[in-house]
Amino acid sequence: MNFTQPRLPYTPDALAPAISQMTVDYHWGRHEKAYIETLNRLLPDSPYADDSIEDIIRKAEPGPLLNNAAQAWNHIFYFFQFSPAGRREPHGALHRQIVDDFGSFEDFKKEAEKAGATLFGSGWVWLSADTEGHLFLTQGQNADNPMRHGLKPILTIDVWEHAYYLDYQNMRADYLRSFWGIVDWEIIEQRYEA
Repeated sequence: MNFTQPRLPYTPDALAPAISQMTVDYHWGRHEKAYIETLNRLLPDSPYADDSIEDIIRKAEPGPLLNNAAQAWNHIFYFFQFSPAGRREPHGALHRQIVDDFGSFEDFKKEAEKAGATLFGSGWVWLSADTEGHLFLTQGQNADNPMRHGLKPILTIDVWEHAYYLDYQNMRADYLRSFWGIVDWEIIEQRYEA
């Protein structure tokens, strides 16, 4: 199997000022491209050559294959949750579950920002659901993914420095606050309901 990098559903400058075109060019255009190319090089010599990327993430032992598969998947998931003109708040069942599990949408955003600000080093903050629809906010180091822990990811915040450093330098908290201005909650709801 050979994995390919999909085209973004918006232009590279569409997320500015939250994420600049320069960051999209480097983060998506170079980092993500390298993860996919490395994954494709590693696959033929692995026992997962015919598996889906999700199965590789769930089953592979820690190491280069898992790291590159997870990073390739995580970045697609991250970039495809954004829209320059999307809905900025959840509705329906997802909104009700956020209120049940976090108190309010504003409380959820504060907890997510805190998780992003306090994650030491590189990694991800995830909003995921269990099989009953309950929501969990988790931190993951490096290339971690909630699928490895039996959860279904529905939203992620990339807190590797390459996600924000060109735009925010060491001000990760500013990046985390601006993040909400480009998340399209209609996409997140579709992930939750699927």
